[in-house]
Amino acid sequence: QSGRPVCVGNGETCKRVTQDGMQSLPCPSPDACPLAKGGACKPYGRLNVVIGDEDPLGSFVFRTTGFNSIRTLAARLHYFQAISGNRLACLPLELRLRGKSTRQSHGTPIFYADLTVRGCMDMAEALVTANELDSRRQAAGFDQAALDETAQRGFGNGAFEDSEEDVGAIVEEFYPAEEPLSSTATAPQRSTKTSLTEKLESQALRHSPPPNSQSGGSHEIAQTQS
Repeated sequence: QSGRPVCVGNGETCKRVTQDGMQSLPCPSPDACPLAKGGACKPYGRLNVVIGDEDPLGSFVFRTTGFNSIRTLAARLHYFQAISGNRLACLPLELRLRGKSTRQSHGTPIFYADLTVRGCMDMAEALVTANELDSRRQAAGFDQAALDETAQRGFGNGAFEDSEEDVGAIVEEFYPAEEPLSSTATAPQRSTKTSLTEKLESQALRHSPPPNSQSGGSHEIAQTQS
């Protein structure tokens, strides 16, 4: 797999690579799209967050194709944005890996990413911290709204949000490697897919933050070339 997207959409519009080049087309959703037949289209979410204070204009990108993670993160972002008075970029938050089991999973744990206030704080303390940081930024002339708008336009100018250097991470997320089944083993084999914690630690240590500044999330449906 090359990991290069051929079509990325949000359920309303999409950008698709065609014989005539890149085109913006209506996105009928995977159920009604002929290009998505055979499970070729997956939900794909990206969460851009600022880690630390070293680069206020950069962000770390968390990628996931998990529906439960996308749904949970999208809901949390909307809630935090509303409760903080649109100060989402100033809230001290942390990413958590949670597990649950349902009847549909037959008792097998389902792991998903969740977004919460930092463990050492309660909601009231986090809101006070966000308000203080927002006040200091405004006093210094930091325009978060203009920064978000510029970042959004930058994403729109590109063919896709992911660059060529991100191909490895995309392929890993869409096509996780699994251990081959042993002919003598009867117990189910564990997947070798890198854990969320290991991904976050390795990405933070090995890669410098990409040059975008959007402190929010995007939820899209993507297709990749095999």
